[in-house]
Amino acid sequence: MEGLLKLSTLVIVCMLVSAPMATEAAISCGAVASNLGQCINYLTKGGYISPGCCSGVRRLNSMARTTTDRQQACRCIQGAAKALGSRLNAGRAAGLPGACRVRISYPISARTNYSPLD
Repeated sequence: MEGLLKLSTLVIVCMLVSAPMATEAAISCGAVASNLGQCINYLTKGGYISPGCCSGVRRLNSMARTTTDRQQACRCIQGAAKALGSRLNAGRAAGLPGACRVRISYPISARTNYSPLD
């Protein structure tokens, strides 16, 4: 139940963050949250990275085709990271794409500057 509450909070925060930008990008914060939702346990508590988490990272990466998409995904990730606050392990978050063997063009961090992404 606690995981569901965290995921629900993450989705709501992402929806609030994405509302002003919804017409600019094909990726919504809901899609980001849906794809990364199975990663929350690993990002906050450590341990095992589930196959579903890595599948979500791969799906999200394949969805982010344009600069606008990548910027939007980054904004959503940043908002979600801020919502998790001190529960988020920044090192695990930054290393998640590599751990899932996915190369992305933007770091996963609460402090990411998403404006200059290509």
